[in-house]
Amino acid sequence: MRSGEGSTAAAAAAEEEKVKVAAPFRLAELGLRVCAVPLAVASVWEMATNKQVDETYGEVRFSDLSGFRYLVWINAITAAYSVASILLSSCRFITRFDWLIFLLDQASAYLLLTSASAAAEVVYLAREGDREVSWGEVCSYFGRFCGAATVSVALNAAALLCFMALSLISAFRVFTKFNPPSQSNSKQQLSQEQGKPGLKSQDFRQSDGIQEKRQLQDDDPDKT
Repeated sequence: MRSGEGSTAAAAAAEEEKVKVAAPFRLAELGLRVCAVPLAVASVWEMATNKQVDETYGEVRFSDLSGFRYLVWINAITAAYSVASILLSSCRFITRFDWLIFLLDQASAYLLLTSASAAAEVVYLAREGDREVSWGEVCSYFGRFCGAATVSVALNAAALLCFMALSLISAFRVFTKFNPPSQSNSKQQLSQEQGKPGLKSQDFRQSDGIQEKRQLQDDDPDKT
């Protein structure tokens, strides 16, 4: 009974300590999710409204470049997921969705990374050009367009940092749900395993003594 009560008390203490440790992570998680929403929305708005007309070279829009279109779609999806995850975080049954949120946080971080890479490459080519394939820079003609695209990529990168931190926090929350083995139970199991060979050897000694007594009785018929 005492060992059972001790293990129960230890488990309760471990659970209480786990709740204390998880409390600041919950606040940080909620803050990061709230910050990710305006960053992603601002990135979408800055890019989706980005266009410029030049009298010599015509008009350029974000939709003319696949990397910019990809950034808009990914940030829109990320913003929608961030709002949904905030609503789930405010519910008490959030623990049922810990694994799902962990996977979605990882996926969002990777998608934001790919969108930032694709859009940043387009911005770099627009600013610097590529002499090997005879591509000239265009930002000297479409400076406002390039500036807005750069701001959108920077906002995307900020949202990416939020989701990188969220991925670590959600991973911590998921994997700390598994309790380590109790020390009292392991010690009890070890003592039981150590005691089994001793019992067996004692049984063997008792059986050997009985056999010796029977052998003496067979050798000395007068005592019988």
